[in-house]
Amino acid sequence: MNRHVPCRIVIVGGGLAGHTAATTLRAEGYDGELILLTDEPCPPYDRPPLSKELLAGTVDDTTLPTAHDIEVRTGSRALRLYPDAVESTTGTDPYDGLIIATGSSPIRLADPSPHVHELRTALDALRLREALRTASSVAVVGAGWIGNEVATRAAALNLKVTVIDAASAPLARAMPAPLAEHFVPWYANRGIDLRLDTPVDGADERGVRLADGGRVDADLVVMGIGARPATGWLHGSGVPLAPDGAVEADATLRAGPGSVFAAGDAVRWPSSLFGDRLRVEHWDHAAASGRTAARNLLGLGEPYDPVPYFWSEQLGHRIQYVGHHRPADTFVLRGNPAGRGPWAALWFQGPRLRAALSIDDPRTARDARRLIASRVPLSADRAADPDVRLNETAL
Repeated sequence: MNRHVPCRIVIVGGGLAGHTAATTLRAEGYDGELILLTDEPCPPYDRPPLSKELLAGTVDDTTLPTAHDIEVRTGSRALRLYPDAVESTTGTDPYDGLIIATGSSPIRLADPSPHVHELRTALDALRLREALRTASSVAVVGAGWIGNEVATRAAALNLKVTVIDAASAPLARAMPAPLAEHFVPWYANRGIDLRLDTPVDGADERGVRLADGGRVDADLVVMGIGARPATGWLHGSGVPLAPDGAVEADATLRAGPGSVFAAGDAVRWPSSLFGDRLRVEHWDHAAASGRTAARNLLGLGEPYDPVPYFWSEQLGHRIQYVGHHRPADTFVLRGNPAGRGPWAALWFQGPRLRAALSIDDPRTARDARRLIASRVPLSADRAADPDVRLNETAL
Protein backbone atom coordinates (compact mmCIF):
# COMPACT_ATOMS: atom_id res chain seq x y z
CA MET A 1 0.00 0.00 0.00
CA ASN A 2 1.28 3.46 -0.88
CA ARG A 3 1.62 5.43 2.33
CA HIS A 4 3.38 8.45 0.81
CA VAL A 5 2.34 11.44 2.91
CA PRO A 6 2.17 14.80 1.10
CA CYS A 7 4.16 17.71 2.50
CA ARG A 8 1.72 20.40 1.37
CA ILE A 9 -2.01 19.75 1.01
CA VAL A 10 -4.47 22.19 -0.58
CA ILE A 11 -8.21 21.77 -0.11
CA VAL A 12 -10.35 23.71 -2.58
CA GLY A 13 -13.80 24.38 -1.15
CA GLY A 14 -14.94 25.70 2.21
CA GLY A 15 -18.15 23.72 2.65
CA LEU A 16 -18.68 20.81 5.01
CA ALA A 17 -16.72 18.37 2.81
CA GLY A 18 -13.66 20.59 2.68
CA HIS A 19 -13.86 21.46 6.38
CA THR A 20 -14.28 17.80 7.39
CA ALA A 21 -11.33 16.81 5.20
CA ALA A 22 -9.13 19.42 6.85
CA THR A 23 -10.07 18.49 10.40
CA THR A 24 -9.72 14.78 9.59
CA LEU A 25 -6.19 15.29 8.28
CA ARG A 26 -5.16 16.91 11.55
CA ALA A 27 -7.01 14.28 13.60
CA GLU A 28 -5.11 11.57 11.72
CA GLY A 29 -1.82 13.18 12.73
CA TYR A 30 -0.95 15.00 9.51
CA ASP A 31 1.46 17.80 10.51
CA GLY A 32 2.38 19.19 7.10
CA GLU A 33 1.27 22.47 5.57
CA LEU A 34 -2.52 22.56 5.12
CA ILE A 35 -4.37 25.29 3.21
CA LEU A 36 -8.14 25.53 2.68
CA LEU A 37 -9.37 27.87 -0.07
CA THR A 38 -12.97 29.09 0.02
CA ASP A 39 -14.59 31.56 -2.35
CA GLU A 40 -16.89 32.84 0.38
CA PRO A 41 -15.98 35.84 2.56
CA CYS A 42 -16.26 33.83 5.78
CA PRO A 43 -14.80 30.65 7.29
CA PRO A 44 -16.56 27.28 6.73
CA TYR A 45 -20.06 26.94 8.17
CA ASP A 46 -22.85 24.37 8.34
CA ARG A 47 -25.34 24.66 5.47
CA PRO A 48 -28.49 22.68 6.43
CA PRO A 49 -29.53 25.34 9.01
CA LEU A 50 -29.62 27.96 6.23
CA SER A 51 -33.12 26.86 5.17
CA LYS A 52 -34.12 25.89 8.71
CA GLU A 53 -32.85 27.56 11.91
CA LEU A 54 -31.00 30.47 10.27
CA LEU A 55 -33.95 31.35 8.04
CA ALA A 56 -36.31 31.03 11.01
CA GLY A 57 -34.11 33.29 13.15
CA THR A 58 -33.44 30.79 15.93
CA VAL A 59 -29.69 30.96 15.18
CA ASP A 60 -27.55 33.68 13.60
CA ASP A 61 -24.27 31.86 13.04
CA THR A 62 -23.46 28.30 11.92
CA THR A 63 -19.68 28.66 11.68
CA LEU A 64 -17.84 25.35 12.06
CA PRO A 65 -14.89 25.10 14.48
CA THR A 66 -11.56 25.00 12.63
CA ALA A 67 -8.20 24.11 14.15
CA HIS A 68 -5.72 26.99 14.44
CA ASP A 69 -3.10 25.09 12.42
CA ILE A 70 -5.22 25.11 9.24
CA GLU A 71 -4.75 28.13 6.99
CA VAL A 72 -8.23 29.19 5.84
CA ARG A 73 -8.09 31.66 2.98
CA THR A 74 -11.44 33.35 2.36
CA GLY A 75 -12.49 35.13 -0.82
CA SER A 76 -10.31 32.72 -2.82
CA ARG A 77 -12.12 31.45 -5.92
CA ALA A 78 -10.38 28.66 -7.82
CA LEU A 79 -9.59 29.59 -11.43
CA ARG A 80 -7.65 26.61 -12.81
CA LEU A 81 -5.77 23.51 -11.77
CA TYR A 82 -2.25 22.56 -12.79
CA PRO A 83 -0.50 19.23 -12.08
CA ASP A 84 1.23 20.76 -9.06
CA ALA A 85 -0.59 24.00 -8.21
CA VAL A 86 -3.99 25.66 -7.83
CA GLU A 87 -4.46 29.12 -9.30
CA SER A 88 -7.09 31.22 -7.52
CA THR A 89 -8.12 34.84 -7.17
CA THR A 90 -5.69 35.14 -4.25
CA GLY A 91 -2.64 33.64 -5.94
CA THR A 92 -1.07 30.34 -6.95
CA ASP A 93 -0.63 27.60 -4.36
CA PRO A 94 1.63 24.62 -5.06
CA TYR A 95 0.60 21.25 -3.65
CA ASP A 96 1.62 17.61 -3.56
CA GLY A 97 -1.77 16.58 -2.20
CA LEU A 98 -5.14 18.00 -3.29
CA ILE A 99 -8.79 17.57 -2.27
CA ILE A 100 -11.43 19.00 -4.61
CA ALA A 101 -14.53 20.03 -2.63
CA THR A 102 -15.99 22.97 -4.53
CA GLY A 103 -19.57 21.73 -4.22
CA SER A 104 -22.27 23.00 -6.55
CA SER A 105 -23.62 26.26 -7.93
CA PRO A 106 -27.31 27.19 -8.28
CA ILE A 107 -29.07 27.05 -11.62
CA ARG A 108 -30.40 30.54 -12.32
CA LEU A 109 -33.25 31.95 -14.37
CA ALA A 110 -32.52 35.43 -13.05
CA ASP A 111 -29.66 37.11 -11.24
CA PRO A 112 -30.10 37.71 -7.49
CA SER A 113 -31.50 41.14 -6.66
CA PRO A 114 -33.45 42.78 -3.80
CA HIS A 115 -36.55 41.02 -5.21
CA VAL A 116 -35.05 37.75 -6.48
CA HIS A 117 -33.34 35.44 -3.99
CA GLU A 118 -31.53 32.12 -3.94
CA LEU A 119 -30.47 30.10 -0.91
CA ARG A 120 -26.95 28.69 -1.19
CA THR A 121 -24.89 30.72 1.29
CA ALA A 122 -25.21 32.11 4.81
CA LEU A 123 -25.42 35.63 3.35
CA ASP A 124 -28.28 34.47 1.09
CA ALA A 125 -30.15 33.13 4.14
CA LEU A 126 -29.69 36.32 6.17
CA ARG A 127 -30.83 38.49 3.26
CA LEU A 128 -33.88 36.32 2.64
CA ARG A 129 -34.74 36.25 6.35
CA GLU A 130 -34.74 40.05 6.45
CA ALA A 131 -36.76 40.32 3.23
CA LEU A 132 -39.42 37.92 4.53
CA ARG A 133 -40.03 40.19 7.52
CA THR A 134 -41.40 42.99 5.33
CA ALA A 135 -42.97 41.01 2.46
CA SER A 136 -46.61 40.08 2.12
CA SER A 137 -46.25 37.58 -0.73
CA VAL A 138 -43.60 35.13 -1.94
CA ALA A 139 -43.27 33.12 -5.13
CA VAL A 140 -41.02 30.06 -4.87
CA VAL A 141 -39.80 28.65 -8.17
CA GLY A 142 -39.13 24.95 -7.67
CA ALA A 143 -41.07 22.44 -5.56
CA GLY A 144 -37.91 20.64 -4.46
CA TRP A 145 -36.31 20.17 -1.05
CA ILE A 146 -35.05 23.74 -0.56
CA GLY A 147 -38.04 25.38 -2.24
CA ASN A 148 -40.43 23.52 0.04
CA GLU A 149 -38.48 24.44 3.17
CA VAL A 150 -38.56 28.11 2.18
CA ALA A 151 -42.27 27.89 1.39
CA THR A 152 -42.88 26.27 4.78
CA ARG A 153 -41.12 29.14 6.56
CA ALA A 154 -42.95 31.79 4.54
CA ALA A 155 -46.32 30.17 5.25
CA ALA A 156 -45.49 30.13 8.97
CA LEU A 157 -45.11 33.92 8.72
CA ASN A 158 -48.65 34.12 7.29
CA LEU A 159 -47.42 35.32 3.90
CA LYS A 160 -49.21 34.59 0.66
CA VAL A 161 -47.09 31.77 -0.81
CA THR A 162 -47.12 30.39 -4.35
CA VAL A 163 -44.92 27.45 -5.33
CA ILE A 164 -44.34 27.02 -9.07
CA ASP A 165 -42.83 24.01 -10.83
CA ALA A 166 -42.63 22.86 -14.44
CA ALA A 167 -43.04 19.22 -13.38
CA SER A 168 -46.36 17.45 -12.92
CA ALA A 169 -45.64 16.64 -9.25
CA PRO A 170 -43.56 18.13 -6.42
CA LEU A 171 -40.12 16.70 -5.66
CA ALA A 172 -40.13 15.35 -9.21
CA ARG A 173 -36.34 15.00 -9.44
CA ALA A 174 -36.24 12.75 -6.39
CA MET A 175 -39.51 10.79 -6.48
CA PRO A 176 -41.63 8.96 -9.07
CA ALA A 177 -44.76 10.91 -9.90
CA PRO A 178 -47.27 8.39 -8.42
CA LEU A 179 -45.51 8.74 -5.07
CA ALA A 180 -44.97 12.51 -5.23
CA GLU A 181 -48.68 13.03 -5.88
CA HIS A 182 -49.30 12.08 -2.24
CA PHE A 183 -47.47 15.27 -1.22
CA VAL A 184 -49.78 17.61 -3.14
CA PRO A 185 -52.41 18.00 -0.37
CA TRP A 186 -49.69 19.12 2.05
CA TYR A 187 -49.45 22.48 0.27
CA ALA A 188 -53.14 23.33 0.58
CA ASN A 189 -53.04 22.26 4.22
CA ARG A 190 -50.45 24.98 4.78
CA GLY A 191 -52.34 27.56 2.72
CA ILE A 192 -49.83 27.38 -0.13
CA ASP A 193 -50.90 27.75 -3.77
CA LEU A 194 -49.09 24.96 -5.69
CA ARG A 195 -48.91 25.40 -9.46
CA LEU A 196 -47.58 22.38 -11.33
CA ASP A 197 -46.96 21.94 -15.07
CA THR A 198 -46.07 25.64 -15.08
CA PRO A 199 -42.75 26.49 -16.77
CA VAL A 200 -41.15 29.80 -15.79
CA ASP A 201 -39.58 32.30 -18.20
CA GLY A 202 -37.86 34.53 -15.63
CA ALA A 203 -38.33 36.85 -12.67
CA ASP A 204 -38.26 40.57 -11.98
CA GLU A 205 -39.18 43.12 -9.31
CA ARG A 206 -42.90 42.37 -9.80
CA GLY A 207 -42.70 38.60 -9.47
CA VAL A 208 -42.42 35.63 -11.85
CA ARG A 209 -42.90 35.61 -15.62
CA LEU A 210 -44.47 32.38 -16.85
CA ALA A 211 -43.55 30.71 -20.14
CA ASP A 212 -47.14 30.94 -21.39
CA GLY A 213 -47.10 34.73 -21.04
CA GLY A 214 -48.82 34.86 -17.65
CA ARG A 215 -47.45 36.15 -14.38
CA VAL A 216 -47.41 35.41 -10.67
CA ASP A 217 -47.03 38.68 -8.85
CA ALA A 218 -45.14 38.62 -5.56
CA ASP A 219 -43.03 40.89 -3.38
CA LEU A 220 -40.23 38.32 -3.35
CA VAL A 221 -39.14 35.52 -5.64
CA VAL A 222 -37.03 32.60 -4.39
CA MET A 223 -35.30 30.44 -6.98
CA GLY A 224 -34.82 26.78 -6.06
CA ILE A 225 -34.52 24.88 -9.32
CA GLY A 226 -31.42 22.84 -8.60
CA ALA A 227 -27.65 23.12 -8.82
CA ARG A 228 -24.71 21.97 -10.93
CA PRO A 229 -21.25 20.82 -9.83
CA ALA A 230 -18.97 23.86 -9.47
CA THR A 231 -16.14 22.38 -11.50
CA GLY A 232 -15.64 24.74 -14.43
CA TRP A 233 -12.18 25.58 -13.10
CA LEU A 234 -11.11 21.96 -13.69
CA HIS A 235 -11.56 21.94 -17.48
CA GLY A 236 -8.30 21.00 -19.18
CA SER A 237 -6.72 19.86 -15.92
CA GLY A 238 -6.78 16.12 -16.55
CA VAL A 239 -9.32 15.53 -13.79
CA PRO A 240 -12.09 13.44 -15.41
CA LEU A 241 -15.45 15.22 -15.59
CA ALA A 242 -18.85 13.79 -16.47
CA PRO A 243 -21.16 15.60 -18.93
CA ASP A 244 -22.96 17.23 -15.99
CA GLY A 245 -19.66 18.53 -14.63
CA ALA A 246 -19.27 16.03 -11.79
CA VAL A 247 -15.77 14.81 -10.94
CA GLU A 248 -15.51 11.13 -11.87
CA ALA A 249 -13.66 9.48 -8.98
CA ASP A 250 -12.76 5.88 -8.23
CA ALA A 251 -13.94 3.82 -5.27
CA THR A 252 -11.45 5.54 -2.96
CA LEU A 253 -12.47 9.02 -4.20
CA ARG A 254 -9.21 9.42 -6.10
CA ALA A 255 -9.98 11.86 -8.89
CA GLY A 256 -6.90 12.13 -11.02
CA PRO A 257 -3.24 11.37 -11.45
CA GLY A 258 -1.17 11.62 -8.30
CA SER A 259 -2.58 12.53 -4.91
CA VAL A 260 -5.80 14.18 -6.10
CA PHE A 261 -9.07 13.29 -4.37
CA ALA A 262 -12.61 14.71 -4.41
CA ALA A 263 -15.46 14.98 -1.91
CA GLY A 264 -18.90 16.50 -1.48
CA ASP A 265 -21.51 17.57 -4.04
CA ALA A 266 -19.08 17.64 -6.95
CA VAL A 267 -17.97 13.99 -6.89
CA ARG A 268 -19.46 10.88 -8.51
CA TRP A 269 -18.15 7.51 -7.35
CA PRO A 270 -18.79 3.79 -8.06
CA SER A 271 -20.88 2.07 -5.40
CA SER A 272 -20.58 -1.71 -5.15
CA LEU A 273 -23.52 -1.67 -2.74
CA PHE A 274 -25.88 -0.28 -5.39
CA GLY A 275 -24.10 -1.31 -8.59
CA ASP A 276 -24.21 2.24 -9.88
CA ARG A 277 -22.22 5.45 -9.97
CA LEU A 278 -23.67 7.90 -7.46
CA ARG A 279 -23.61 11.65 -6.95
CA VAL A 280 -25.27 12.99 -3.79
CA GLU A 281 -25.86 16.57 -2.64
CA HIS A 282 -26.59 16.10 1.04
CA TRP A 283 -24.94 16.80 4.41
CA ASP A 284 -24.27 13.20 5.40
CA HIS A 285 -22.37 12.47 2.19
CA ALA A 286 -20.37 15.71 2.41
CA ALA A 287 -19.10 14.82 5.88
CA ALA A 288 -18.45 11.13 5.13
CA SER A 289 -16.72 11.74 1.79
CA GLY A 290 -14.57 14.50 3.30
CA ARG A 291 -13.33 12.07 5.95
CA THR A 292 -12.65 9.29 3.43
CA ALA A 293 -10.88 11.57 0.93
CA ALA A 294 -8.62 12.87 3.71
CA ARG A 295 -7.74 9.41 5.01
CA ASN A 296 -7.07 8.08 1.53
CA LEU A 297 -4.89 11.07 0.69
CA LEU A 298 -2.74 9.82 3.56
CA GLY A 299 -2.55 6.42 1.85
CA LEU A 300 -5.12 4.36 3.76
CA GLY A 301 -6.90 3.11 0.63
CA GLU A 302 -10.39 2.80 2.14
CA PRO A 303 -13.31 2.17 -0.26
CA TYR A 304 -16.12 4.71 -0.07
CA ASP A 305 -19.48 2.91 -0.20
CA PRO A 306 -22.03 4.45 2.20
CA VAL A 307 -25.81 4.22 2.29
CA PRO A 308 -26.87 7.75 1.28
CA TYR A 309 -29.10 9.53 3.78
CA PHE A 310 -31.10 12.75 3.67
CA TRP A 311 -33.78 14.39 5.78
CA SER A 312 -35.98 17.47 5.55
CA GLU A 313 -38.63 19.17 7.67
CA GLN A 314 -41.26 20.65 5.38
CA LEU A 315 -44.97 21.33 5.10
CA GLY A 316 -45.56 19.92 8.58
CA HIS A 317 -43.80 16.59 7.97
CA ARG A 318 -40.41 15.00 8.54
CA ILE A 319 -39.11 13.34 5.39
CA GLN A 320 -36.17 10.92 5.48
CA TYR A 321 -34.64 9.11 2.52
CA VAL A 322 -32.01 6.36 2.66
CA GLY A 323 -30.35 4.39 -0.10
CA HIS A 324 -30.56 4.72 -3.86
CA HIS A 325 -33.28 3.43 -6.17
CA ARG A 326 -33.69 3.00 -9.90
CA PRO A 327 -36.90 3.27 -11.96
CA ALA A 328 -36.86 -0.51 -12.54
CA ASP A 329 -36.88 -1.34 -8.82
CA THR A 330 -40.03 -2.82 -7.30
CA PHE A 331 -42.02 -0.20 -5.41
CA VAL A 332 -43.80 -1.12 -2.16
CA LEU A 333 -46.01 1.22 -0.13
CA ARG A 334 -45.91 0.78 3.64
CA GLY A 335 -48.86 2.39 5.39
CA ASN A 336 -51.50 4.78 4.10
CA PRO A 337 -50.38 8.12 2.60
CA ALA A 338 -53.98 9.38 2.72
CA GLY A 339 -54.20 8.84 6.47
CA ARG A 340 -52.87 10.90 9.33
CA GLY A 341 -50.24 8.47 10.56
CA PRO A 342 -46.67 7.76 9.44
CA TRP A 343 -46.00 5.89 6.23
CA ALA A 344 -43.12 4.89 4.02
CA ALA A 345 -42.20 3.89 0.48
CA LEU A 346 -39.74 1.07 -0.16
CA TRP A 347 -37.81 0.04 -3.26
CA PHE A 348 -36.63 -3.54 -3.80
CA GLN A 349 -34.35 -5.29 -6.26
CA GLY A 350 -35.44 -8.87 -5.84
CA PRO A 351 -35.48 -9.51 -2.08
CA ARG A 352 -32.90 -6.79 -1.36
CA LEU A 353 -34.04 -3.43 -0.07
CA ARG A 354 -32.39 -0.63 -2.05
CA ALA A 355 -34.07 2.52 -0.73
CA ALA A 356 -36.70 3.82 1.64
CA LEU A 357 -38.58 7.09 1.97
CA SER A 358 -40.20 7.56 5.37
CA ILE A 359 -42.77 10.19 6.29
CA ASP A 360 -42.92 10.95 10.03
CA ASP A 361 -41.47 7.48 10.61
CA PRO A 362 -37.85 7.75 11.82
CA ARG A 363 -37.69 4.15 13.06
CA THR A 364 -38.37 2.75 9.61
CA ALA A 365 -35.64 5.01 8.19
CA ARG A 366 -33.14 3.77 10.79
CA ASP A 367 -34.04 0.13 10.20
CA ALA A 368 -33.90 0.56 6.43
CA ARG A 369 -30.45 2.07 6.52
CA ARG A 370 -29.06 -0.88 8.49
CA LEU A 371 -30.82 -3.45 6.29
CA ILE A 372 -29.60 -1.86 3.07
CA ALA A 373 -26.01 -1.78 4.32
CA SER A 374 -26.13 -5.42 5.45
CA ARG A 375 -27.77 -6.62 2.20
CA VAL A 376 -30.17 -8.79 4.17
CA PRO A 377 -32.95 -10.28 1.96
CA LEU A 378 -36.44 -9.24 3.08
CA SER A 379 -40.02 -10.27 2.48
CA ALA A 380 -41.54 -7.40 0.50
CA ASP A 381 -45.04 -8.57 1.43
CA ARG A 382 -44.30 -8.40 5.15
CA ALA A 383 -42.40 -5.12 4.74
CA ALA A 384 -45.58 -3.57 3.34
CA ASP A 385 -47.35 -4.17 6.67
CA PRO A 386 -46.81 -1.10 8.91
CA ASP A 387 -47.67 -3.19 11.97
CA VAL A 388 -44.54 -5.29 11.41
CA ARG A 389 -41.23 -3.62 12.22
CA LEU A 390 -39.06 -3.50 9.12
CA ASN A 391 -36.11 -5.28 10.72
CA GLU A 392 -38.43 -8.21 11.51
CA THR A 393 -39.12 -8.93 7.83
CA ALA A 394 -35.81 -10.69 7.05
CA LEU A 395 -36.09 -13.96 5.17
